[in-house]
Amino acid sequence: MTDTKTRIEDTVKTNDVVLFMKGNKQMPQCGFSQRVAGVLNYMGVDFHDVNVLADEDIRQGIKTYSDWPTIPQLYVKGEFVGGCDIITEMTLSGELDTLFTDNGISFNQDAADKIREANG
Repeated sequence: MTDTKTRIEDTVKTNDVVLFMKGNKQMPQCGFSQRVAGVLNYMGVDFHDVNVLADEDIRQGIKTYSDWPTIPQLYVKGEFVGGCDIITEMTLSGELDTLFTDNGISFNQDAADKIREANG
């Protein structure tokens, strides 16, 4: 587990935005991963994707690392943000915009506003 934990830590600390997901950003393999990756892609966020289906150690290890039972999991600047429901809520409330702005993560504000308009 130590090697897996080290790999996860290295990933979340060397990338500003990381999404542990089923599949990848071009081809998510579950609806929840698709939703979060879709939001990030639509908002133009440059993020590193980790396909947990390709590595069982990472798939289980990330749940232990975050103490969060589900995937996807979003990390910003090394900090766990949440899963699909939390990211959806943060997107609709504008909290995700604030988190990105506060951490110097570039994103398309117009796209973020369009998501809220479409779901408002």
